[in-house]
Amino acid sequence: MLKQITVVSDRKNWINEHIPPWLPSLKKYAAEIVWTHEVSDLTNGDIAFFLGCEQIVPPRLLALNLHNLVVHASDLPKGKGWSPLTWRILEGDNEIPVVLFEAAEKVDDGPIYLREMLEFRGTELIDEMRQSLGKTTISLCNQFLQGYPSVIATAESQQGESTYYPRRTPNDSKLDPDRTIREQFRLMRVADNARYPCYFELDGCTFEIKVERKKELKGIDGRN
Repeated sequence: MLKQITVVSDRKNWINEHIPPWLPSLKKYAAEIVWTHEVSDLTNGDIAFFLGCEQIVPPRLLALNLHNLVVHASDLPKGKGWSPLTWRILEGDNEIPVVLFEAAEKVDDGPIYLREMLEFRGTELIDEMRQSLGKTTISLCNQFLQGYPSVIATAESQQGESTYYPRRTPNDSKLDPDRTIREQFRLMRVADNARYPCYFELDGCTFEIKVERKKELKGIDGRN
């Protein structure tokens, strides 16, 4: 049994809703389980999972654990950087590779241990896509633990030219009022209604648009 498994996630990241139900299952792998939102809280252990963590982890902190693992929704080395799921959807992809890899001093640069593929129909909104990505993230972490330490031998170094996604800002959710909904639906799919909703400017005014899937309504007699 391992001495300690640490999970690090940013305090306001969407992945946090997936972590509490998962933590009790980790007790069969390690004597101590630690969940923190600050990389500065890292202590000596065996495995650290960095999930939904945008903080830079310096080498001295990486050295505290034998393995430092990250899950990223892109076919590395393509798509390093910020919000890869969002950028891939905006590019028109509905088949999204998700990899679990070893963190290195350079961002998103370590060897890859495991891969899974997410497949979407093209109509899912961001909350639905995050649900799928969250489940896949936990699945990859579990696969690593179930196969440890032999899974280390399967590591593959990243091959090919690196590409990078920039950090998204609220301005990236801007719609063009003169284009159709269909033309801009990819952008509507990935907009976060709470943090960065879609908006457009018209005649000197700014308007927000929040896109939600309509729930089916039942009639009084209980039938649709």
